[in-house]
Amino acid sequence: MTVRSLAVVSAGLSQPSSTRLLADQLAAATRDELVRRGEEVELRPVELREHAHDIVNHLLTGFPSESLRQVLDQVTGADGLIAVTPIFNASYNGLFKSFFDLVDAEAVGGRPVLVGATGGTARHSLALEHAVRPMFTYLRAVTVPTAVFAAPEDWSGGAADGALRARIVRAGRELAEQVHRTAPSDGPTDPFALTTSFEQLLGGRDT
Repeated sequence: MTVRSLAVVSAGLSQPSSTRLLADQLAAATRDELVRRGEEVELRPVELREHAHDIVNHLLTGFPSESLRQVLDQVTGADGLIAVTPIFNASYNGLFKSFFDLVDAEAVGGRPVLVGATGGTARHSLALEHAVRPMFTYLRAVTVPTAVFAAPEDWSGGAADGALRARIVRAGRELAEQVHRTAPSDGPTDPFALTTSFEQLLGGRDT
């Protein structure tokens, strides 16, 4: 049985967090669909608030802490990615953007991604299409057609209600299909790996 890994990134700032709740439900829907297709699934949850100081330090120094390096490797080495952010001022929050500013632009190219967001009003839902999806398009990731937005009224006793539940299931199915059709990941990219041989660097000349 093939083991598939899903990185589940949530950028909520509060605890408990509706952003984390949405991320977990998207992950469960994707996992269930992959299991139905005969694959074993490893979920890799990443709650960015736990790494906020390390993210800022990396932006300032250019060097990640060991724990943040492990998180970046989990995300870039996964077979699929679920990324969920709260919407502030009609866009993703700063923590979400800062983290993905640290992701190697080549590391998620071609990777299946499901995007989601939470906000205080349904009017924020368009931010998924004019802010979040374009960021992953720039990174050359393959975002699934269905993006999922959840407003407070979409939750019923902490569970996805009605139309939100149907959207979660559909998005999870789309991500599972993309992951299922994609070759397993080779793991995170080594930032220090040589992509050119010494012979090529020397232009094929003897020294």
